[in-house]
Amino acid sequence: MIKIISILIILLNISCLASEQDRVIFQSVSKKTAILLKSGDEKESCSSCGMNLVRFYKTSHSAIIDKKVYQYCSFHCLVDHLAEGRSLDDPKVVDTKLLKFIDIRAAYYVVGSKIKGTMTDISKYAFSVESDAKEFKNKNGGEIMNFFKAMEIAKKDFQ
Repeated sequence: MIKIISILIILLNISCLASEQDRVIFQSVSKKTAILLKSGDEKESCSSCGMNLVRFYKTSHSAIIDKKVYQYCSFHCLVDHLAEGRSLDDPKVVDTKLLKFIDIRAAYYVVGSKIKGTMTDISKYAFSVESDAKEFKNKNGGEIMNFFKAMEIAKKDFQ
């Protein structure tokens, strides 16, 4: 009986370890690595949906709207805010490889890769260097495009 209980405890511990590993997702980085542009109590929360910006950092976007900094967990949430008639100043996206914010107009987006997206079925990951985007695409699939074409695809989430 003690052996059976010991085996069950070991299996339970292994199961818990596997669950913890399953919670680590591609979009995540450490708190030290994440650049959070907002301030205050809500600085780790998406300005649109409230999801954790550190957990979904690699798909993070930001913009200044009416002199206030907004940070989003995803392209989807950025487009959602734009749909409310807002215009953006200084729009940025996280470079998936360098983990730093870059201007969205200069980004190479890999859209539709096999890597899961944030808030969408069609993933969108940005890179500042075209060769990094090509390397990601060659490994994970998808199509390379600019911000404006990626936005047209992101808008389809709302139809």
